[in-house]
Amino acid sequence: MWSRGNSRRRRNAAAVVLLNFLVVLQLYCSSMVPVVMAAKGSKVEHIPGLEYDGPLPFEIETGYIGVGENEEVQVFYYFIKSQRDPTTDPFIFWKVGGPGCSALFAIILEMGPISLEIVEYTGGIPKLKLNPYSWTKVANILYVDLPARAGFTYATTKKANVSSNMQESEQAYEFLRKWFNDYPEYLTNPFYVGGDSFSGLNVPIITRKIADGNEAGTKPLINLKGYILGNPVTSLNNLHEYTIPTAYGMNLIPTDLYKSLEKNCEGNYDHFSNELCARDMGTLTQLLMGINPTHVLEDFCIRVGAGSDGLRRILSRRIPPLPPGEFCWQTFWYLRTDMWANIAAVQDAFHVRRGTIGRWCACNYTNIGYISDMTDALPYHANLSARGLRALVYSGDHDLVVPTMATEAWITLLNYSTVDNWRPWVVDDGIIAGYTRSYSNNMTFATLKGSGHIAPFFTPYECLTMFERWTSGQKL
Repeated sequence: MWSRGNSRRRRNAAAVVLLNFLVVLQLYCSSMVPVVMAAKGSKVEHIPGLEYDGPLPFEIETGYIGVGENEEVQVFYYFIKSQRDPTTDPFIFWKVGGPGCSALFAIILEMGPISLEIVEYTGGIPKLKLNPYSWTKVANILYVDLPARAGFTYATTKKANVSSNMQESEQAYEFLRKWFNDYPEYLTNPFYVGGDSFSGLNVPIITRKIADGNEAGTKPLINLKGYILGNPVTSLNNLHEYTIPTAYGMNLIPTDLYKSLEKNCEGNYDHFSNELCARDMGTLTQLLMGINPTHVLEDFCIRVGAGSDGLRRILSRRIPPLPPGEFCWQTFWYLRTDMWANIAAVQDAFHVRRGTIGRWCACNYTNIGYISDMTDALPYHANLSARGLRALVYSGDHDLVVPTMATEAWITLLNYSTVDNWRPWVVDDGIIAGYTRSYSNNMTFATLKGSGHIAPFFTPYECLTMFERWTSGQKL
């Protein structure tokens, strides 16, 4: 097991996925620049800002693989070998959400081997440290930037910049086949598709494409065992259906407003037409104005540093700024990551083709054209369940973006019997880490107590424990 240290360092992972912040970060991104042909990946020898004596304690390789028509999308990837036994440990293909978020988001802010030091910035390259709760301690992880214009992935034509759930998933499968052709030694490792947030829609599609390809005999055959979803979006229909009861259950809105919303909106909170529902939704919006939707107990941080006036104006929402000098988790993580990833020495160390994108940003929402051509993943889950594939679905229970209640609801709709009833699961010191339930379709659902969107940000120790137990076949 893994040492908790400093009360499990829960607050060291308090970086928050504020959707408002991500909308603004895309302002840094600029237009696509066409460039060169694809090349096989290269080993990363050092990581600027990481103060560590000797060679890196983990192996990381980056590169590009061309996909789509005439390989017009050049997909950038980070492959990090397991620090335990890369020849036999599980192999995870990890897709970040958004759509349009960079894989660096997961590597630095979620479950990768490095993270930012929370120290005062005094100039130069921001400092990084090793993450003691990295999932790469027990698994190989292949992180990808998809779709085009997410992270360092770029397109060589304007047409190729437009993507969708189905097209992105097809490109992911094409990418995997090409990657495994170059690295056939990993084809025998237990393989899982993983992702979080918006990737809750695409991961089941990618998993099914792999399963279909294997059944059709498409080479190379991938040793598919299942999939992993964190705080996953499963449907784009009536997104507030479970947000409102979750807000009520957390005492963010009063009983009379909740009952009025139920009555006047009749369960349809996204496509309402009557005035009474509109009035109640307006009241709800005002009451939740200062609440951090990614973790309702975390501050909604407004004050940002110098040079971020646009961000401050957009996020101010008439809320007074924080006093000078007060620490802001969200500002620190987002702006410091943005600063670090755009340093030339950093991009050179990761073998990025500089000049192919404008400014790197955590999530690029407006500089890509994305079509949601699949708005409900439930049929894909049903298909994968019928095939007997394993699934781990986890949720931070203080997430208002994708509430735990919403995730539990679609799992219930699959209508599989319970084989391990709702119970607490604990970490090695006996503290309850969350609650879990397992089903006859090989699906495990787990909550992370006191965690948010995305869970490894807030509860890294618990998430690593959960991940290691599940991938090794143990009960949580």
